[in-house]
Amino acid sequence: MSGVLHSKVAQVTQAIIDRSRASRSDYLQRMEAAKGNSVSRSNLSCGNLAHGFAACSSTDKDRLTMMDEANIAIVSAYNDMLSAHQPFERYPPIIRQAVREMGSVAQFAGGVPAMCDGVTQGQPGMELSLFSRDVIAMSTAIALSHNMFDAVLCLGVCDKIVPGLLIGALSFGHLPVVFIPGGPMSSGLPNSEKARIRQLYAEGKVGRDELLACESESYHGAGTCTFYGTANSNQLLMEVMGLHLPGASFVPPDGGFRDELTRYAAQQAVKLTHSSKQQNLAQIVSEKTMVNAIVALLATGGSTNHTIHLIAIAKAAGIIVNWDDFATLSSVVPSLTRIYPNGQADINVFHVAGGVPYLIKTLLHGGFLHEDVETIMGHGLNQYCQEPKLLSGKLVWQPAPEQSADLDVLTSVAKPFSKTGGVVTLQGNLGRSVVKVSAVKPEHWLVEAKAVVFDTQSDFEQAFKRGELEKDLVAVLRFQGPQACGMPELHKLTPYLGVLQDRGFNVALVTDGRMSGASGKVPAAIHLHPEAKAGGLINKIKNGDLLRLDCHTGRLELLVKDELLQARSAAQQTTSAAHGMGRELFSNMRHLVSSAELGASICS
Repeated sequence: MSGVLHSKVAQVTQAIIDRSRASRSDYLQRMEAAKGNSVSRSNLSCGNLAHGFAACSSTDKDRLTMMDEANIAIVSAYNDMLSAHQPFERYPPIIRQAVREMGSVAQFAGGVPAMCDGVTQGQPGMELSLFSRDVIAMSTAIALSHNMFDAVLCLGVCDKIVPGLLIGALSFGHLPVVFIPGGPMSSGLPNSEKARIRQLYAEGKVGRDELLACESESYHGAGTCTFYGTANSNQLLMEVMGLHLPGASFVPPDGGFRDELTRYAAQQAVKLTHSSKQQNLAQIVSEKTMVNAIVALLATGGSTNHTIHLIAIAKAAGIIVNWDDFATLSSVVPSLTRIYPNGQADINVFHVAGGVPYLIKTLLHGGFLHEDVETIMGHGLNQYCQEPKLLSGKLVWQPAPEQSADLDVLTSVAKPFSKTGGVVTLQGNLGRSVVKVSAVKPEHWLVEAKAVVFDTQSDFEQAFKRGELEKDLVAVLRFQGPQACGMPELHKLTPYLGVLQDRGFNVALVTDGRMSGASGKVPAAIHLHPEAKAGGLINKIKNGDLLRLDCHTGRLELLVKDELLQARSAAQQTTSAAHGMGRELFSNMRHLVSSAELGASICS
């Protein structure tokens, strides 16, 4: 049962509705026009249709010809290299059979690219990572552009992939769209031990062989990486937004349970095409749904990448969200989870403790989520306070537990770990940025120290190894924004900053780049805009300038007199992202991309 909606949640929701009125109305009108009154493929010529089902079986051709049964598009991000996506290899046959049992047809409409940020960390390819989201969105649109389909199944898990699939699918928001997850890998080396060995490597106390053994024990099989980064944030948010089946996000990838969930999701897509209410994607992704997503992100200390992605997703649905919405909600939304890097437990422990169904249940009861939303299961988020079970080979849903099974990992609104959320918005003379504070101890929320300025991660690494950083400092890493080089994640810095903090120094990071879901114990003001390439004040910071980063008050200040700053020349980008590893193909995107707070997008 839902509690009375919190006044701040209602306030933010109404503000979003008011500022989005014109753009949302335009989007819904376009989706209504796209829906029409007939099956999409009935608008195709005979030649068009013949091409569309030429490779189908005779039975499927008959069904597609008669126009009275659904054709379900499969859009998949399968590849062998991403552990989270490898299980998708066997999904299409399961989906086709499940849809055939409903008298309908499923066609593999298209594959979208899926890169692994874990592989590209610290490499030139990471500069394509954020842009891959918009490439995926465009690829999704191409897959659906044949106008053959009545509903869509999106198969994706990781980082930019789920946001890209959703942004692309929103251009076809007149259709029902169901997202199918893959599930996490089994737990490996404890996260605390992994972090310890990484820091020892950064200090030169263990070698590459020991580090590789550690990483291999951590990332050891099929499924999502088990820490609470962007991939698992994606899965949790898709469930809270009503785009997954209830409780489906963190069921392991192998075995009959996952297969039955996949079958059910495929058949649910067919049912939605026959529903008179038609829970289409445009109806599901509403202003209230976007607020629910932000609340869930804050309550779980999820990935800071979603301070970019959720804005871009919302904009694709005609909804205008900004960082002030995140900040207002973060001031009242309680912190309810401790999942690495915000704690030591992994996502499997969270799932066993009650997982997303319990999280939704306690947030609804506390008045922090809108219950009156559309979902792929019908109207109302209360349906998501259930968890699936496989009993005697049959899939059933049962009420979420009344209490978490592990109160050290997942707690209730009544007894939160913190009364505020996991993300803070900072602003000041440098511009605006965000900090993930859920893993940062309160004594590190305020850092005032002299700047040490770098243009690359490698420069920082070399300075550390030379012993030049043994002091209180604010590391400034600039020319890492979307216009400069595609806004790569900067996790190569994490072990070194952690070492400095452990040695007793007050340290922080300020950057126009990203850190994402693995942001850890060192305060990092990220996504700073205006970025250096766009003329932001970060490009005038010099070594020794005093900086103040205050997560208590939400301020980020360069403590240098205005007349001195006005007399300074702006630094110029010294490294080039123009060539190598395919980066030359993305030059237009670097020129056209919006700022981080506008979604760092060229698509929406």
